[in-house]
This record gives sequence, structure tokens and C-alpha cells, in this order.
Amino acid sequence: MDAETRVKHLTDSYGTLEGASLLAAMHEVFGGRIALLSSFGAESAVLLALAAEATPDFPVLFVNTGKLFGETLRYRDQLVTRLGLRDVREIGPTADDLAAGDKDGMLFRRDYDACCHLRKTVPLDRALATAGLEAWVTGRKRFQSATRAALPLFEAEGGRVKVNPLSNWDKDRLEEEFTRRDLPRHPLEADGFLSIGCYTCTERVAPGADPRSGRWAGSAKTECGIHTTMIGIAR
Repeated sequence: MDAETRVKHLTDSYGTLEGASLLAAMHEVFGGRIALLSSFGAESAVLLALAAEATPDFPVLFVNTGKLFGETLRYRDQLVTRLGLRDVREIGPTADDLAAGDKDGMLFRRDYDACCHLRKTVPLDRALATAGLEAWVTGRKRFQSATRAALPLFEAEGGRVKVNPLSNWDKDRLEEEFTRRDLPRHPLEADGFLSIGCYTCTERVAPGADPRSGRWAGSAKTECGIHTTMIGIAR
């Protein structure tokens, strides 16, 4: 069954499920050939908590670009311990990747898209292929930006299924879940960082602004490339 056909089947069969129930069903449907991608950013704790509730063995992929805030790495460790996650896999660019594409570590200054591709997309694609994954879970939500306004629960990409369990959640519901579960916050959130990526390309967000406006500020870029095909760079 190809990914597009599978998306239709999943939508028909599981489109009314949500939260931990949906994740548990997906873990069973794909028989371990599914993983959750997490940045361990400002909103990540809710989806990780739902995955841990479904099964503590739900595989989690964490892309360490080599340019993450130290606070993010410590927050990751805190959440892994707090939620009892047992299968967190750190992935990232290899030494050969960096030697070939970003020898001086300053690619982000020259080309945002190329840097994201090298440090995020390439490691993710390699991990998905190596692990033989047929599906992966994202924490994207429609309210986050205009580019995500029509985000479906299930979608097909690159021959795999992407599951977006929080696609129809709004900010209020997310906040309620943080409170209900007493989840710890990313330490940078209180300092105005509402969407947290690499320290080289993340700024504070002005009150009332799009949460992702602090990413690649001053440019037209809105996505790192993991969830889009960037012009001039093949996925």
C-alpha cells in the first residue's frame, strides 16, 4: 500500500482519535516502524507526554544540529527523565557532513536553507531510511503559522506517512494540557523565545507576534526544511 492510499485508510479508520489513543493506535498499526520527531522546544512536552502515555517505548528522534541552546539539551534530559521515555535517539550531521558542507561552522551566515538541510534534513532522512521507518509523528499545529493553517491529521511525504496529532489544537488547549499535567517549561520560554531552534537563528518574539517570527528573523524563511521542499535543494 503506497503512502497516499495509507493516509486515506488511516483518516477513515482513525481520524476521530486523538492524543495518547491515536499514538497508541499508530504504534500498533506500524509495528514499531514509526517514530516521533521532537525538537524538545517550547511546546514539545505535551506531545512527548502523550507518546509516553501511549507507551514509554515510543521511539523519539532528536536532531542535534550542533548549534542548539544548552538550555534545550538540559530540557531534553529533564523531560526524558520526567516522562520515562525509554527510546530517545539522538541524530545529527556526521563529521564528514560538516567537513564537506560547513567546514568553518558559519554556513548559517551564508545560506540559511543550506545550513538547515545539512544539519537537520540530511540527518533525519538518513535516520528514517536506516531505521526502515514507514511513518513519523510531528508536533506541528495549525495556529503556529500561516504555512501550517491547513495541516491535516495524516499526510504522505516521501513515501512515508506523517502523523500530526496536535494539528487542530489551539494555544489555549496546549496551555491547559501543560497545566493539567504539570509539565516543565523550556527555560527560554519565559525570556521571550516562543519557537526555539538553533541559537544562531533564534530570537525573542515580540508580544502578540507569530510564535515563529523569531526564527530566521529578517528573512522570508519560515520553515527549516524538514517539513517542506526548499527551492534549489532536493529532499
